[in-house]
Amino acid sequence: MVLDAFSRAVITADAKTAAIGGADLAALKSFIAEGNKRLDAVNAIASNASCAVSDAIAGIACENTGLLQAGGNLYPTRRMAACLRDAEIVLRYVTYALLAGDSSVLDDRALNGLKETYTALGVPTTSAVRAFQILKSISVAHITNTNTEANAGKKFRKLEVVQGDCSALASEAASYFDRVISALS
Repeated sequence: MVLDAFSRAVITADAKTAAIGGADLAALKSFIAEGNKRLDAVNAIASNASCAVSDAIAGIACENTGLLQAGGNLYPTRRMAACLRDAEIVLRYVTYALLAGDSSVLDDRALNGLKETYTALGVPTTSAVRAFQILKSISVAHITNTNTEANAGKKFRKLEVVQGDCSALASEAASYFDRVISALS
């Protein structure tokens, strides 16, 4: 079942046959208070998704040039396109999990059977893991607003974001990428 922070609180309270209160209510208040930061974080990742995914795939290709040669998993271009598509789909689920404050949609729709799919297609999971490690770094840099022109080059886009400490959101997003990486390992 796909849950957001509110649904999860209601189901938990219902299971206890109690009203939402105490720690659950405090968590919901915090979730609402951080809403604009959460939306900015999701927007930062989603609006840079295509560039981030292509950078991650290019990164693994630079680290392992054999992937681009005949017989490599990024050769021919249709395999490269499939890798880009798959990484962007998983990234979309990561952003949804960040928006909802819950990883169940990521687990149910993207991670369930992910390793088996890559294995069946003959894709080395080490390359996929490395691509998601790169995506994790890119996403955290966007969330914490630490991406710089020196790091991004001509692709750099400065986003207007709510000011404040986004380390908790960055940590949450990193944990979703860690779930992806764990599912592939």
